[in-house]
Amino acid sequence: MWLKAESLQPIGSFKLRGAYNKIASFTEQERQRGVISYSSGNHAQGVAYAARALGVKAIIVMPRNAPKIKMDSTAALGAEIVTVGPASAKRLQKAEELARQYGYMIVPPYNDEQIIAGQGTVGLEILEDCPDVDLVLAPVGGGGLISGVSAALKLSGSRAKVIGVEPELANDAQQSFRKGEIVELSAERVSSTLADGLRTQSIGRLNFEHMREFVDDVISVTEDEIRTAMRRIILNGRIVAEPSGAVTFAAWLFHGHELPDSRKAVAVVSGGNVEPQLLAQVLMEEGC
Repeated sequence: MWLKAESLQPIGSFKLRGAYNKIASFTEQERQRGVISYSSGNHAQGVAYAARALGVKAIIVMPRNAPKIKMDSTAALGAEIVTVGPASAKRLQKAEELARQYGYMIVPPYNDEQIIAGQGTVGLEILEDCPDVDLVLAPVGGGGLISGVSAALKLSGSRAKVIGVEPELANDAQQSFRKGEIVELSAERVSSTLADGLRTQSIGRLNFEHMREFVDDVISVTEDEIRTAMRRIILNGRIVAEPSGAVTFAAWLFHGHELPDSRKAVAVVSGGNVEPQLLAQVLMEEGC
């Protein structure tokens, strides 16, 4: 098992890839209008970082229950923050409202071709380092990361199986994949998972089409399994993983019977932006 440590990115997660690619695709006139996005944290930081690098004004709509560390980091990167309730739909609604009012360019968190292409560079780098990889595990929230990774791998000729992983409490992608149509979960249910970066109520339509074409399966893990995986990655791998980034390793640890046989597997650790209090709590828990 190899870990793809996206937690080591400048903003602590893979989200910088898609955000930068999207903003860079705008014309100079479009960038002058400013950009707006909606996110529970990591995409917010990616947009803020990319906007600052490109000299663009950024406004981010975030849920009030977003981790403080992510909200503070987004503000520190120069973005203006607007807060709303926990529902994904509320964030999107507010962002679209402000975009209409002020002319901002929208930078979606996942349901966008440029975002998917940016996240797909994770898959290309996996192939550069492990050309013979035969299993890749990727977290699933809105679906941008696994869409890009799976497309990059399969369209490059790789025969690796691509498996999505998400929390049981927010397993909309698993249900959608098995049912063959997009399933939406309640805000109350998805908000209850520790994996705040995967609290999306439903996957994007464009992402769903990518998943149906390139992804082999989607499995889910429990909250206790996520906590154990966080601890094991930190203590054994010396890599800090937030709950959303630890789901893939949790699948490897506890759900081997659901995974294809493999000789060289890669788990994408999508981020490391975890609240210090939660990190301390997880590390103090018994077991490893």
